Amino acid sequence: MTVVYVDLLFLLNLAANYLLLLGAGRMAGAVLVRWRIALGAAAGALYAVLIFLPGLNWLAAWPCRIAAGVGMAAMAYGGERHLLRPTVLFFGASAGLAGAVLALELFGGFSLTLERGVFYSKVDLRLLLLVFVGCYFVLSLFFRQVGQPGGGERGELEIVLEGGSAALTALVDTGHSLTDPADGRPVIVAEAARLAGLLPAWADPADPVGSVERCRRMGQRGARLIPYRAVGVDCGMLLAVRAAAVRWNGKTLDGLLVALSPTPLGEGCQALIGGF
Repeated sequence: MTVVYVDLLFLLNLAANYLLLLGAGRMAGAVLVRWRIALGAAAGALYAVLIFLPGLNWLAAWPCRIAAGVGMAAMAYGGERHLLRPTVLFFGASAGLAGAVLALELFGGFSLTLERGVFYSKVDLRLLLLVFVGCYFVLSLFFRQVGQPGGGERGELEIVLEGGSAALTALVDTGHSLTDPADGRPVIVAEAARLAGLLPAWADPADPVGSVERCRRMGQRGARLIPYRAVGVDCGMLLAVRAAAVRWNGKTLDGLLVALSPTPLGEGCQALIGGF
């Protein structure tokens, strides 16, 4: 008779699920909201525990497993416009991990799973947690490289202007190198349409030079011109305004310039940021 410790079962599957959801999200270029990923991982770990409770062994059937996986993906990537891609990658990553575990069991002479296919081991819990922490950092570095060229991580960026605040989906682009000529700080590029209700009356992203002139005639400050280069554009100008605050990944930065793009930046992305 196999004795299963619920706390060890839950923690082991929580760590595995978190790594799988995080990795699949990075490969898909999905918006990564850590608390949602943790919620999906916890739901999967709870499912692993429920399988072993008396009278609930029917949860181990394949239709239930698929439903649980879809539910975990929905919790982790619920804010994503295209949910299918990260969900498929999550199932693929899970299958790949299962194959790796099977190989370790065959050649390593020890078991990492129970008969119902969930992760479990009698190895010391502290050692397991240490191993998973190490795996987390290794996989994070790996997925940063293979997820998308030029960075690829996405997240929610909040821009606070005098007229209010707006939340945008931002893409980390290592090729984005626009800086403020005055102080060298990075410049955020945002779709002007997403900030339309927050901009001052003189701001017209389609007419950056005229906007700066109108701002000066009105005796106001805050309008800047940011030169840029892009494919097909040798020397262009973007109208930029000074943000009261910018919030990204738990950081709050004051006084950054936000360059206003009069055209969309791309599917699923309303802002571009470099490293800050």
